[in-house]
Amino acid sequence: MVVLSMDVCKRPRIIISAAVTIDGRIATKAGDSKISSDIDMVRLHKLRASIDAILVGRNTMMHDDPLLTVRYTTGKNPIRIILDPCGEIPSNSQILTTSSAVPTILVLTNNASVKDQRRLADFNVKIIHTGTERINLKWLVTELFEKYNIKTVLVEGGGRTNWSFIKEDIFDEIILTVSPHIAGDGINLIHGDGFAQIHEGPSLHLKSAQTQGDEIVLHYTRHTTPHSDDELNCHKI
Repeated sequence: MVVLSMDVCKRPRIIISAAVTIDGRIATKAGDSKISSDIDMVRLHKLRASIDAILVGRNTMMHDDPLLTVRYTTGKNPIRIILDPCGEIPSNSQILTTSSAVPTILVLTNNASVKDQRRLADFNVKIIHTGTERINLKWLVTELFEKYNIKTVLVEGGGRTNWSFIKEDIFDEIILTVSPHIAGDGINLIHGDGFAQIHEGPSLHLKSAQTQGDEIVLHYTRHTTPHSDDELNCHKI
């Protein structure tokens, strides 16, 4: 039996999810991130409907203007969490213009301008402050678990946000759809300083590999977390 640490049990289960090209890009150099097929979008939206919250970083929010709702299937919309250190999300973004209909949390640092904080306060969103120069992710995930009762979080990028969760060692699963495309130069799945040695990075267990048309969906879990229902697991979905 694998016993999870108390720290892990005090945070949500974190699932990093992305569609990538064969060469590991989540977007082209021009920012085109339309990689998934319609079949994969159905799969992704079923996953969205099964979790408590969905999270993206500032770059994804600014470049893609995502809606982050369940549309390709039926189900409840997850809580939307936007990591926006300086409070830059545009007032006409899809996130803010639909915030009265879909629960939304904006995560800002304490350096966000008073002007932007006042602007954002006019919308039906919850605002969390953490960190000064950077968002304190470890504090944030504990806050989401303990104060907002969020048990599962789907992280949908971008590359810097994915790296932040991996670097801080606060993720449990990675689900990748490998699409039959090649981007060449573009935005990496994981964008950050990286590890100097392979053994410094996390070790993963391939839970499943499923083909869907010309795509393959890879589901990895951590070796340090249980893989079967009969083991101790405080993060069951």
